[in-house]
Amino acid sequence: MKKGEIYEGVIEQFDFPNKGSLRVEDRKVTIKGTLPGQKVQYQVTKKKSGMADGRLLAVLEPAPMEDMKPTCPYFGMCGGCSYQTMSYDNQLKFKEQVVKRLLDRVLLREDSNSKDYAWEGIFGSPLTEGYRNKMEFTFGDAYKGGPLALGLHKKGSFHDILTVSGCKIIGADWSKILDYTVAFFSDKKVPYFHRMSHEGILRNLVIRQSKANGQFLINLVAATQWEKFGFLVAADGVPAILTEYAKGLLTLAKKDDFEGTIQGILYTENDTLGDVVQCDRLLCLYGTDSIVEEVMGLSFRISPFSFFQTNTKGCEVLYTKAREYIMSGTVMKDAAKGQSTDKVVFDLYSGTGTIAQMMAPAAGKVIGIEIVEEAVLAAKENAGLNGLNNCDFIAGDVLKAIDLVTDKPDVIIVDPPRDGIHPKALEKILNFGVDQIVYISCKPTSLARDLEFITTHGYRVDKACCVDQFPCTQHVECVTLLQRKDI
Repeated sequence: MKKGEIYEGVIEQFDFPNKGSLRVEDRKVTIKGTLPGQKVQYQVTKKKSGMADGRLLAVLEPAPMEDMKPTCPYFGMCGGCSYQTMSYDNQLKFKEQVVKRLLDRVLLREDSNSKDYAWEGIFGSPLTEGYRNKMEFTFGDAYKGGPLALGLHKKGSFHDILTVSGCKIIGADWSKILDYTVAFFSDKKVPYFHRMSHEGILRNLVIRQSKANGQFLINLVAATQWEKFGFLVAADGVPAILTEYAKGLLTLAKKDDFEGTIQGILYTENDTLGDVVQCDRLLCLYGTDSIVEEVMGLSFRISPFSFFQTNTKGCEVLYTKAREYIMSGTVMKDAAKGQSTDKVVFDLYSGTGTIAQMMAPAAGKVIGIEIVEEAVLAAKENAGLNGLNNCDFIAGDVLKAIDLVTDKPDVIIVDPPRDGIHPKALEKILNFGVDQIVYISCKPTSLARDLEFITTHGYRVDKACCVDQFPCTQHVECVTLLQRKDI
């Protein structure tokens, strides 16, 4: 096997999230973006001792699980929904197998105390198309020197942008907003912000929509180089062209074929050099700076930079399972019977406090900790909106903020970022010695790593499941109930 050479083979194994592999001459060759059973053509890009990396050139024969043709016009060009060649049933089966294999490696060890854990399988999303309630679109060009584009990065590219009007995971109204935005700024010759030269204006369009009432929150993110490129900026700091843009959006929303309503149009200034959606200043061009979403009978006011699960209907499935796991343990048995309780629940990495507020009626007190200050402010507002007076939200890093809490928890819920829980924070969490921990994870490999530590420090996994919040993609959520070994 030589670097640069082209080979063919059948993918034998798969590692989360998207790494297929096969063996050639006693060497493991890993090829991203492949599925077990596919016959592929690939080019060797790297060789090392007993291993190699390959770049996928073509899928010569589909895997047995690939039983349908993609319905999205951008499949193969956009790197997002890579599982479109599988029916939804096959997607669920495949995700379940991958996650179960990851957990079993940790939980079925010879010295494990979780060998008899209950695996509850995978629960699908109620919607498999048009399920997103938030998208961050990027301005750029479809190719170097090409026309203005607004959408997602092309597969394998840091620069080329694909306008995704007609994308299957967003609604028809979203595509109308995209089309109008591209046409408007193309006509006005407003340049996009170049990542390398750090010159230009347009950066991102962030769209949110409430599944409860159809309200849109549209946020244009741009650098402040308007005057440099000859555009007038009013005394209030709003570029004059954006007033026209907002009026055009409102006219669009009045058309008969536009089903939703526009609740707010925002302008965010972002002069950071990094490729990230950041707020240096936020201005409201129309309406309000938030929308209201509903989950499990509770209302949540969502602001431009608040974290909220991107699949509202799938989120209800996820949080229903999480609440069920909490209530099924010995700690909350009185609450499960409908009796009042004085139990203290910690909701760590709490975001806008969605889980905390769902647990509030069953607890004496709920304390949420979240590093994003805006999300904490939203959580407090939402608790008031829902008439909950036993929720306390703290802004800070869990690693440090947890030391400031004087209450002792009876139950701990963790819903960390993709990379999982910081080792030192995990030690502090376990030192509370609570009888029950519910771990919600959006990255199974991080969950498996953390479970290996947790199950060697006084806990066993009682049960676990998957919840699919991201149909047609490689991503999946997990919910795990941990209990102390001595109960």
